[in-house]
Amino acid sequence: MLKKPRNLVLSVFFLFLSSWICLAMAQNKTTTTIPVNVGVVLDINQDYGKIWLSCIKLALSDFYGSHAHYKTRLVLNIRDSENNVVRAADAALDLIMNTQVEAILGPVTSMDASFVINLGDQAQVPIISFSASSPSLTSLRSSYFFQITQIDSSQVNAISAIVHNFGWRQVVAIYVDTEYGEGVIPFLTDALQEVDVGVTYRSAISPLATDDQILQELYKLMTMQTRVFIVHMNPNLGSRLFAKAKEIGMMSQGYVWIMTNGLANRLTSMNSTVINSMQGALGVQTYFAQTMELEEFNFRWKQQFLKDHPTLIDAELDILALWAYDAAFALAMAVEEVGITSTVDLFRTKKSSFNLTDLENIEISKYGTDLCRALSMTRFEGIAGNFYIVDGQLQSSTFRIVNINEDGARDIGFWTPQNGLVNKLNSANTSILSTNSKSNLKASVIWPGDSLSFPKGWEIPTNGRKLRIGVPVNVGVPEFVKVTKDPSTHTTEVTGFSIDVFKAAIEVLPYSLPYEFIPFENPTGSIAATYNDLCYQNYDAVVGDVTIRANRSLYVDFTMPYTESGIVMVVPIFDTRTNNAWVFLKPLTWDLWLTTSCFFVLIGFVVWVLEHRINEDFRGPPSHQIGTSVWFSFSTMVFSQRERVVSNLGRFVMIIWVFVLLILTQSYTASLASLLTVQQLQPTVTDIKDLLRKGENVGYRSTAYTYDLLKQVGFDDSKLRGFTTVEEIQEALSKGSPNGGISAFVDETPYTKLLVAKYCLKFTMVGPIFKTVGFGFVFPKRSPLVPDVSQAVLNVTEGEKILNIENKWFNKQESNCQDSSNQPVSSNSLGLASFWGLFLIAGLASILALIIFIVCFLYEYRNMIPSDSGASRWRRLQIMFEIFNRKDLDSHTFKTSRLRDSVQAPVSNTFEVVDYNSKQTQIHSVSFEDQEIPSTDQDSMVAATEVAITIQEIQATTLV
Repeated sequence: MLKKPRNLVLSVFFLFLSSWICLAMAQNKTTTTIPVNVGVVLDINQDYGKIWLSCIKLALSDFYGSHAHYKTRLVLNIRDSENNVVRAADAALDLIMNTQVEAILGPVTSMDASFVINLGDQAQVPIISFSASSPSLTSLRSSYFFQITQIDSSQVNAISAIVHNFGWRQVVAIYVDTEYGEGVIPFLTDALQEVDVGVTYRSAISPLATDDQILQELYKLMTMQTRVFIVHMNPNLGSRLFAKAKEIGMMSQGYVWIMTNGLANRLTSMNSTVINSMQGALGVQTYFAQTMELEEFNFRWKQQFLKDHPTLIDAELDILALWAYDAAFALAMAVEEVGITSTVDLFRTKKSSFNLTDLENIEISKYGTDLCRALSMTRFEGIAGNFYIVDGQLQSSTFRIVNINEDGARDIGFWTPQNGLVNKLNSANTSILSTNSKSNLKASVIWPGDSLSFPKGWEIPTNGRKLRIGVPVNVGVPEFVKVTKDPSTHTTEVTGFSIDVFKAAIEVLPYSLPYEFIPFENPTGSIAATYNDLCYQNYDAVVGDVTIRANRSLYVDFTMPYTESGIVMVVPIFDTRTNNAWVFLKPLTWDLWLTTSCFFVLIGFVVWVLEHRINEDFRGPPSHQIGTSVWFSFSTMVFSQRERVVSNLGRFVMIIWVFVLLILTQSYTASLASLLTVQQLQPTVTDIKDLLRKGENVGYRSTAYTYDLLKQVGFDDSKLRGFTTVEEIQEALSKGSPNGGISAFVDETPYTKLLVAKYCLKFTMVGPIFKTVGFGFVFPKRSPLVPDVSQAVLNVTEGEKILNIENKWFNKQESNCQDSSNQPVSSNSLGLASFWGLFLIAGLASILALIIFIVCFLYEYRNMIPSDSGASRWRRLQIMFEIFNRKDLDSHTFKTSRLRDSVQAPVSNTFEVVDYNSKQTQIHSVSFEDQEIPSTDQDSMVAATEVAITIQEIQATTLV
């Protein structure tokens, strides 16, 4: 019975003891933590301000819940900026001077931040903003300012990639007229220029603009051709802009709207009415991974936020709220890293003053520099992704490309600095999408007006003016452009080849293009200035005989050319058939004549070598042999040689050579016939350098740029003559340079074709002597019409339309003149280049035959050549030549000849044998006394043969 009270007393004692220990530990913990004041400057009365503040509080709760042993604790001092720059600056000044905060989270806008940053610099207090994204803030170069957000300039390459992907050439920038809006425009313009896209107009809208002012600006944009709009502004103004755009029909088919992340990142905080007005728009959002930690955080935040603000049931987190969480988390981590040990003397006074609001007497934070250093070195995996700071800026550069449809945004692609625009992240296909890869996006884009076909990016406004087309007043060559005015009706009619080509191209376009021609003229009716000045005028296009040139393309864009290219000379022609006694030499060039002559000698020599020992036709005195060889070789040209070729090698060489001569003679005959019959006219000059060297006069068209080209070649002003009309040019060419005229007229191919068409029996074209692209239509730089009109020009020039137009304006008098070629006049002579293959074959055949003959000859008489060292090389060669010079008695030609001669001539019983070793002549006798005299011709031939064989054996024995 006594044990129970005793146990009860012990239990109560231990309970009180443990409670006392816990209370002591809690008191000890409270007394050892160091509170550190930090400021928060937000628009507290706005929904987004409440969301951001709740994330900051939750970040500190999570941080210290997981780091209970840390000694420092951040104490939030919250100030409401009331969406006002002055109030934000006043709040920051109060926090720094009166509350003596060690850091400030905020302010919201870039305009607020620009002044607060200066206060932070002066007091050495870090300013940490997770929503001020203007790149202009970096120009302040403050080491106490941290942008825990993506700066706006990081997204401009993503925007330019979208524009380039769909092939748009011009855009309109619509931005809020504040530091936030203006800061990104220079970066956006540069990024678009890198992909050859121009910003045709910049629409700056005041943040205080009324609905009527917004409508007035939108109506102004409707009158422009460009239909691609890039919107960069805060959510409040952006929501009103899209609502008014939908109201007046600018969210319909044909329009393109691209939102920067200033609007796209805040889509979750916008109501359904605003989202409905943005249907079909594209947006660039900051990318963050949807992790399990983020889902768990979102659940906890939602519970806590609804508990604090039960009326805001539709509130959702955006990327700025996540950055607010990470910024507070990083600040708590950095404060602990600095190691603040006491709340006493956190600030030291710079100057003493009785006026607490005097900016000259702001106190300097003791730990501000160390805190900045700690923030810069902070690294952790935050809710919004990997958190690390470089040069005061958060490093995060991946963007989502979204399309606004129905109740929100859907992903259609991504953009990364490494791979550009891609279908999805971490995929094998990370190649940058090209202009022709619109279907390779992750999903099909639904454009404004629920259209699935992408807009071309520009339209001719129905309520706008017609296109103003400038045309030159071409007095000298009206066939290209002719301006006619009717004084009675005060109307102007523009006709000509260039005008008809332009009209035909416009008819090919798949849409209507209203236009009017504006003559570029002065009051006297002539062209107002040069063609360069015409191109640089403020016209929507220029149509006429305008040449595509490099210097002009720097300021304007040209369509594809619609005429031939090149600059040629027009020169007089003369008849080459008269007074030319040496015309028979012209069919072949001098090198071909020389090569043919050398081969005649070569073939004659080769045939003589191959036939000398076995053919009586190639034997005899040296002069006779040389004459015969040369005669034989040259006579083969007309196939009249009487000498026979008996050796197989000789016949092989002659077969090849006769084939070569056959082709050569036939070509010579055809070329000579062409010179005497077809080619009757030749230009007086074929090279412009000849004119320069001889000092001849040269003409040019007065309004053309060919004058500059002739000056570059080296012509003096005194040798250049300018002309306007075709008749003047014809008269000057007819006179010639010695009589005060010109020797040649230099101009572009289309003009010279017109001149030659009228006077084809008197002049011809030579060249081109300079290269040009041709005539093209002129449009302002980056005009969206250039691709479509260029395609239309190609369609016209590739079909029959261009032929019909040419026949209409450049019809020739074919009954009176022959067709005159505009190709360069070249010589009709045949050159070695056309026959070198044949000569190569003939030469190889001759050399091969010689080699075979020499090898066989040396092998057959190898035993007759002295092998002792006493015989000199020259002696050996002399012996070989003597052997070669003698008849080859074994040849069937000589055998047949001896048999035929033996019947008619008595057989001698003596013969001479030359001993080449002793250099003496020995006389040998052969007796035929025992033999009977043949009585018949057949017997005579047999006997003669036996005698000849006997003699040959004796000769061989003696020589050996």
